[in-house]
Amino acid sequence: MAIDKKTTGTAPRRRTIWLRDDRHSTLLAASMWVLIVLMIVPEGFDYQSLTTSGAPTSGGAISRLLWLGLLSLSAVVVCWRAGLAWLLARALNPFLLLFVALALVSVTWSIDPALSLRRMFRMSTIVPASAAFVLIGWHARRFQNVLRPILTVMLIGSLAFGLAAPSLAIHQETSSELLGAWRGLADHKNSLGDLACLGMVFWLHAWLAGEARAAPALVGAGIAGACLFLSRSSTSLAAAVFVMVFMLMALRPPAALRPYLPVLVVLLVVTLSIYSLAVLDLVPGLHSLLTPIALLTGKSATLTGRTEIWSILSDHISSHPLLGTGYGAYWTARPIPGADSYAFIWRMASFYPASAHNGYIEVLNDLGCVGLACLFAYLGTQVRQSLLLLSIDRSQAILYLALFFQQALANLSESHWFSVRSVDFVVMTLATMALARGLLQVRLHLVFDAAPSGSAPQRLGARLPLRPAAFVRPARGGR
Repeated sequence: MAIDKKTTGTAPRRRTIWLRDDRHSTLLAASMWVLIVLMIVPEGFDYQSLTTSGAPTSGGAISRLLWLGLLSLSAVVVCWRAGLAWLLARALNPFLLLFVALALVSVTWSIDPALSLRRMFRMSTIVPASAAFVLIGWHARRFQNVLRPILTVMLIGSLAFGLAAPSLAIHQETSSELLGAWRGLADHKNSLGDLACLGMVFWLHAWLAGEARAAPALVGAGIAGACLFLSRSSTSLAAAVFVMVFMLMALRPPAALRPYLPVLVVLLVVTLSIYSLAVLDLVPGLHSLLTPIALLTGKSATLTGRTEIWSILSDHISSHPLLGTGYGAYWTARPIPGADSYAFIWRMASFYPASAHNGYIEVLNDLGCVGLACLFAYLGTQVRQSLLLLSIDRSQAILYLALFFQQALANLSESHWFSVRSVDFVVMTLATMALARGLLQVRLHLVFDAAPSGSAPQRLGARLPLRPAAFVRPARGGR
């Protein structure tokens, strides 16, 4: 952007020129493709190990090289765009950065500092890479324009992989919940179901928001629906239905209901918060609310053994309630005698879940009540910022809210919040960065284009403090 000042008589006249800046945008988009593929597929594309030894304990040489490349690229971009990066940080959800800081400090009290540091390396790559993505080539639809194709490609690849190598792409276990379930290119049926749910959300939003024609949207949603059905992930199916109904109500509402959308969002957030507290069993009597979830998802009263997992973890949490036992330090890739998580081997007849199967309990276990408070503050701020954007860019705000609800529901039975082992963390971090960039863009236009007093941008801008001096530079060559 350039500011060109011309003078008429004695009064200066300012003309604002917005310059298109899409240099290297393809490179940043490609980095997101690499990052998402790394988060979805097993190490070295070794699907055979999933049927034998389980997840690898450490990354291979190629994987480490790719992660270092992503970190280096994001560092260069952030330093190159330091002024814009600083403004982005001021508009960003502060609790994302606070959580990163808390996770880093937790290494000092971690029960496995080396494992915590490995997890932190991933986090310290994902967050800057997401920031770099929104610093270059930005436009209001860039977030979904990049993510929707890669998610669709991964879902198509999962269907093709299932047809070409069913012994690897389809669970061979004989338990009722896994028998015949597809995992595709992911490492588990629930992971494929989650990807399919995300794909469904992006394609339905693209159609409702007029970003895609009906035919491509129907094909994309059909691919996602096929993967969702084949994965047999009841949680993802329930989340997809809930979010699709929400988007239909939000983007194609009756005229009489349109002004009440913020109230509806707040009511849904409160309801999900109550169910989160019920899972955590922090309020006596709320645990009975889990019965409708079991009925809705088609699971047993124990939510497929999850309640027993939560009970064992509660015993562990009770010994470190305030700060937990270190970010990502509890779950080793495989059960190790002597590790705290080895308790599951002898308490659940050699079953090792490898996660809490609940994002809220996972955070509480890792970072205690302080980390859980930070999580809820992050989620509350995410909703508040989305509602701020609602009056400016309705369809984009609805997408961010839809992703929030999808994640809030999924984390009732899976561990995705701030988990560097889940692609959902990448999606939500990108959404948080894109939301902040969208709000910042509104403020920049307000400062330089002087929106009329009392307009929606003017009201929003008043809530986003900004000193734009770093962006004012003379126009050159009439550009």
